[in-house]
Amino acid sequence: MKDYFAPRLDEDQLRAISSIGLAHLGDAVYELLVRSWLCGQGRATGKGLHRATVELVRAPAQAERAGRILPLLTAEELAVFKRGRNAHVNTIPHNASRSDYLKATALECLLGYLYLRGERERISQLFAVMMEEGEYAT
Repeated sequence: MKDYFAPRLDEDQLRAISSIGLAHLGDAVYELLVRSWLCGQGRATGKGLHRATVELVRAPAQAERAGRILPLLTAEELAVFKRGRNAHVNTIPHNASRSDYLKATALECLLGYLYLRGERERISQLFAVMMEEGEYAT
């Protein structure tokens, strides 16, 4: 891989990455999407952007948004999601239930997987569904 902004790994390379590794990358992908979305919504003040970002990237918010896309996932995507949900996590943040944290990890795993496959359009489609139902109020 030479283009780290637009990686394209094959299935063997993707299988070699742990679900926690995919979630680690997917966490950054999700946060970048949220930050881009917030800026696009006109939230340009630093303090407001930070607060809105923190609220949207917390595990409970991610878990709720994951539920919105579950019916849209392909069999392959659902398998990756379940792989992330079943990941062995050592610590659960105080602001999240175990269930929400595992759903958030599953979502991040899926986003990391899709990112490394080079499926930007699919990520955008799923993210648009996640952010439906009006603008986020800060």
